[in-house]
Amino acid sequence: MCKGDEMIGYPNKKNLHSSVSFDNHTSRGMSLEDDLNDSNAYYRASNRALIHKKPTPIQVVKVDYPARNAAKITEAYYKTPSTTDYNGIYRGKPIDFEAKETRSKTSFPFSSIHLHQIEHLKKVLFHGGIGFFIIRFSHYNETYLLDAKFLINLYENGTKKSISYNEVKNHGSFIRNGLTPKLYYLDNVDSLYFKEEYPNEKK
Repeated sequence: MCKGDEMIGYPNKKNLHSSVSFDNHTSRGMSLEDDLNDSNAYYRASNRALIHKKPTPIQVVKVDYPARNAAKITEAYYKTPSTTDYNGIYRGKPIDFEAKETRSKTSFPFSSIHLHQIEHLKKVLFHGGIGFFIIRFSHYNETYLLDAKFLINLYENGTKKSISYNEVKNHGSFIRNGLTPKLYYLDNVDSLYFKEEYPNEKK
């Protein structure tokens, strides 16, 4: 997440210290988000898919003005709990996914996933959409796509507090890095969700 020590919370709840900064440096340190945003911009420009990062609606409480022509939100509330990070349309199907990054060398903690995100993805799957998680282990600079149903089953099983790095490698789909796009994650989506529909298609 980004550097900062601003106050953020939900209505009728205590304020929470957040690492999110609302100034013009909000993308600082968010390498997975940056890579996905750049990749989605490329996919939109090439008409391969229409996928956007979903903005989280906030209610501004306090604004500081460090300079005459600059404003910085230092306290805000989420109006509603966010669902997942990205959604859109690909090959005529709704697509919805959450992106997470961990510095751990050994596992991805389930505490990074919120219950409302699980419930949202369950509804996406129920209605025939494509849902998944993109998880990056920043120490290894490795990014994987995990099917939502697989991770939801582990999350709701209740016996584990995390999924190990080796489990992610074994059950996930490794996403290639590149230049344009920076993450070829739609190739993974093709192989996982459209293999029978487009068996002979070349990337």
